Amino acid sequence: MKIAVGLSGGVDSSTAAAILKKQGHSVIGLTMKVWDISYQGTGVKSACFGPDEKDDIKDAQKIAELLDIPYHVLDLSQEYKANILSYFKAEYLAGRTPNPCVKCNKLIKFGALLDKARNSGIDFNYFATGHYARVEKQEDRYLLKTAKYDLKDQSYFLVFLSQEQLAQVIFPLGGYQKAEVRNIAAEFNLPTHDKKESQDFYSGDYTELLDSLPPQGDIVNKKGIVLGKHKGICHYTIGQRKGLGISSASPLYVISIDRAQNQIIVGEETELYHNSLIASSLNWISVKKVETPIQIKAKIRYRQEAEPAQIIPLKNDLVRVEFARPQKAITPGQVIAFYQEENVLGGGIIQEAH
Repeated sequence: MKIAVGLSGGVDSSTAAAILKKQGHSVIGLTMKVWDISYQGTGVKSACFGPDEKDDIKDAQKIAELLDIPYHVLDLSQEYKANILSYFKAEYLAGRTPNPCVKCNKLIKFGALLDKARNSGIDFNYFATGHYARVEKQEDRYLLKTAKYDLKDQSYFLVFLSQEQLAQVIFPLGGYQKAEVRNIAAEFNLPTHDKKESQDFYSGDYTELLDSLPPQGDIVNKKGIVLGKHKGICHYTIGQRKGLGISSASPLYVISIDRAQNQIIVGEETELYHNSLIASSLNWISVKKVETPIQIKAKIRYRQEAEPAQIIPLKNDLVRVEFARPQKAITPGQVIAFYQEENVLGGGIIQEAH
């Protein structure tokens, strides 16, 4: 079977390629080039988007040579700029906190990359990555499942994949722990076996990626009393405590952002907790649609245990998610993932907390 593997230059993707090669598959390495040289940022610490991308490409090429597999670098910088950076900028300037990694998986890594590869004459049956997740087919649906070991589960980042995308995806690492993967990489003599993980979308100051910065404005409390000045709403996110530049008898946190009034609203930690939220841009995976209230577990951020909740469908393709216990710092713009046991029910974008 011909399998294209997305090689990022890290230990996970290179180990996935090595495992598939050992299993006897015809493996092809694909790396997407997304860095735009027009940006002169300071992000250089092995992030997904950064000027040191060339080093990761060199590492990926070494892996391909070591495994003796064909290797291709595909320039997707324009697609990335049009779909991911534009979204990233718009969200921050609107006072929301985006999740570019989830968006990139849907539109670029599992979308434009495969389209460009096939249009370039690269022939393959399936696409594999180093994500810690699993895919299974059950009757007429492809199911996205959590990784066997919860500590490394990355299904949260894949909640917007379509049925068509899941139908052609393989995740070789879904049954492994990270330490096992590093050991396997060492057994294959892969130079990435001890390479540090890339953690962030961008390792520099996010505002370096914005074409323009919003104006300064007021920091106020819930009563509208001005407590200080903010540097521009793009510099703040829900739950932020540091960098507010105001003094108070008790710690203050960003509890909401009002773009229309250009205000940062602050309050005490207790005011960060909410019982429910509204989500939009829904993508259903294990079901075609949720039309009646349903009990699930949900994550409002990646590094969080899924919390018991109920989904209540609303009009206009929205849902209300009511949690069994209040959640801290529900952040508009971020992704919410829905789970039923090990199955990913789907996901959406947080619009507002209630």
